[in-house]
Amino acid sequence: MTAIQMLGRPAPSADMKAVELAVINSIMSSFEPEMYLGFAFHRLDGGVTMWHAWTDGGDTLGNQVDGRALVRRLDAADWLHIGDQHSTVSHRGRVQVEAYPLRPILADIEAGVRSPEDRRAGLRRVIECAAARTGQTPRPGLPQWPGFGPVLLHRKAR
Repeated sequence: MTAIQMLGRPAPSADMKAVELAVINSIMSSFEPEMYLGFAFHRLDGGVTMWHAWTDGGDTLGNQVDGRALVRRLDAADWLHIGDQHSTVSHRGRVQVEAYPLRPILADIEAGVRSPEDRRAGLRRVIECAAARTGQTPRPGLPQWPGFGPVLLHRKAR
C-alpha cells in the first residue's frame, strides 16, 4: 500500500483513458446543457489525444444540427465559420476545451448563414497545399460538414 492510498486518496492511475475520462466528466459539469465539447489532451511526447463529449441533450441536438446542415448542403467552410461565431476555447493545464452551444448554431443554419467566399477560398488553398505535400489529388469542392453530433463525428472515414 502506498502512502497516498493510506491517506485515503486514490492512487495515481497508469490507465490514461480512465484519467482523461475523469477529467472530462469533471469539466463537463461546468457547462450548460445542449453543448458539444471537444477535448484535446496534449501529451508530454508532443502527441494529442482527442475526445468528443456532449452535455445533457447535446448529442440529440448535435445530430439534429448536422441533419439540417446536410439537407442545406453546408460544407466544412460553413462548419468552421458558424462554429467560430459561437465557440469558446479554454485551457486547463495541458487540456484544451472547445465548447460549442448548439442552439445558436442551429439558429444560424436555419437563418441561412454561410461562410464568406474568402474563407472558402482559404480553406481550399489549405487542402490543395496538403494534397501537394502528400502527393495526392484533392477532390473537387470542399469536404462535407464534419458535424457536431455523435452520428457524424463517430462515422468511419472513407
